[in-house]
Amino acid sequence: MKLTIAVGTKNWSSWSLRGWLPVRASGLAFEEHYVRLRHDDTEDEVKKVSPSGLVPLLTVEEGGRRHQIWDSLAIAEFMAEIAPAAGLWPEGRMARAKARAVAAEMHSGFAPLRQQFAMEFARHMPGQTPSEGTARAITRIVAVWEECLAASGGPYLFGESFGNADFFYAPVVSRFHSYDVALSGAAKAYADRVWHHPFMREWLKAAAQEVADGVV
Repeated sequence: MKLTIAVGTKNWSSWSLRGWLPVRASGLAFEEHYVRLRHDDTEDEVKKVSPSGLVPLLTVEEGGRRHQIWDSLAIAEFMAEIAPAAGLWPEGRMARAKARAVAAEMHSGFAPLRQQFAMEFARHMPGQTPSEGTARAITRIVAVWEECLAASGGPYLFGESFGNADFFYAPVVSRFHSYDVALSGAAKAYADRVWHHPFMREWLKAAAQEVADGVV
């Protein structure tokens, strides 16, 4: 099996990060295809690799056939199936259901936060007061984190494994860091732990290089 993950500009593309993390955490070999976003040729370049015109896109080549998975949550599910030892979902049935609900809530919600605090992974941009909608989103996200951590005992949302539920909130952690969103207690400790995870450091190094090179 050959895996290729297509991702967009790493400083900006939160969905690419959500798709890349389960592939990276699976422990399986993969190749990465990079597409520069927000440029005149972006649409044409993405369509060369992705039928939806969006990234991330996971291409799986197996048995002489080529398959494409073009949604971050679907990528997370697929990687959990083919790499069970990675612990991308928790083992317990009810914990696994809750982890999926937590990931799905992020997948479809929190629009005000996304709009006001766009991902700028390698930049520090303090001084913005959250709007009412953004403040509600932050309160809800912190409540989700605290509830999950209290139930699992941490250090990640569902225990020892840095897994799919964490991956869906990883771009949020970067937003909180970029915009100096004040956290405390278990939520702050969790955000710090995610921000300093080696996979996040790897993504940050690439995003910082984009900034240094003037790509973004």
